[in-house]
Amino acid sequence: MIDSNPPLVQHYGALVRNSGEEAKKAKSFNDQNHPLVDACDLPLIDLSGLKSSNERERKACTAAICKAASEWGFFQVVNHGISHDLLRKMREEQVKLFEVPFEKKVTCGLLNNPYRWGTPTATRSKHFSWSEAFHIPLTMISEAASWGEFTSLREAINEFAPAMLEVSRLLASILAQNLGYPEDALEKLCDAGTCFLRLNHYPCCPKSKDEIFGLVPHTDSDFLTILYQDHVGGLQLMKDSKWVAVKPNPDALIVNIGDLFQAWSNDEYKSVEHKVVANNKMERYSIAYFLCPSYSTVINGCKGPSVYRKFTFGEYRHQIQEDVKKIGHKIGLSRFLL
Repeated sequence: MIDSNPPLVQHYGALVRNSGEEAKKAKSFNDQNHPLVDACDLPLIDLSGLKSSNERERKACTAAICKAASEWGFFQVVNHGISHDLLRKMREEQVKLFEVPFEKKVTCGLLNNPYRWGTPTATRSKHFSWSEAFHIPLTMISEAASWGEFTSLREAINEFAPAMLEVSRLLASILAQNLGYPEDALEKLCDAGTCFLRLNHYPCCPKSKDEIFGLVPHTDSDFLTILYQDHVGGLQLMKDSKWVAVKPNPDALIVNIGDLFQAWSNDEYKSVEHKVVANNKMERYSIAYFLCPSYSTVINGCKGPSVYRKFTFGEYRHQIQEDVKKIGHKIGLSRFLL
C-alpha cells in the first residue's frame, strides 16, 4: 500500500486484517449504508431579512429559521456578515496547517496537542473515519506561546472565531425566543471560552468512495454548529429515513442543531444524524464552530413535561466517551430519555 499523510491507509488496512471477517462484513455494511442518494438543497435563509425595515420580512426570516430547525435540523444562511476575504484567509491557513508532515503535526505541541486522525477507538471498519482534524478550544487563542510557528493561523482564528460566535449567537437567540426563553438565554450559557473550533481535512481516499466514511454517522453534541465547507461536497444528512447529499454552496454557511438544543427544546428542534462520504478523487476541507456551554451547565427541557431527564453537559460528554470506548459509537440522547 502507498504511504499517506496521515497514515490512514495503513491504519485502515490493519483494522480490516485484525477483525477477521470484517472485509466481507464491510462490503455488506456499506452496500446497505451507502445507497445511491439524492442531492438536496437545504433551506436557504437570507439573514439580511433580520435587518429589514419591513416587519413582515423580519418575521418571515425568523419563522424560516425556526421552521428549518424543526423540520430539517439543518439549513444554510447567506448574508451572514462574515466577509469572503476572512473566509478565504482562514481556508488558506487551514490548508497550510494540514500540509505539514504527519510527524510534525503529531509532535509539534500546537495548542496542547489537539491533532486527531482516523479513529483510534475503532474496532470495525464501519467505525473508521478517513479524516484528520485539529480540535481547538477557543480559550487558547490568547495564549501566543501555544501557537509556536503558526502565528498567522492564530491571527486568522482570532478574527474568524468571534465572527462565527456572533452568527451562532444571533441564530441561537432567535431559536431560544421561539421556545419562550429570553433572547440572551444561550448567550449567558455559551461564551467564547466554552466554544470550540474544529479544522477538518478529508484526504483523497484510494478506496472506492462507497466503501469508507470520511466521517462516520453521528449527531453533534453541542447547541449549534456553524460549518464553512469547500466546493467538493460529501456531507450527507438523514431526512425522512434516508440519506440525502448536501449540495455545496460557496456563499453559504451550513447550520445544524445539536443534541443540547434538541433536549433543551423538548424535541421541538431536531439534532439530525449526518456523515461525510470519502472521496477517491478530491480532498475536502471544512471548518466547524461548535456553540457549547460549560461542562457544569444543566440541560433541562422547556415547556411542559420534559422528554429527557436533567443532565449536565459534562455528564453528557462523559457518557458519549464511555459509549465510544465500549461499543465503538455514540448513543446520544436516548440514554437520557425519561
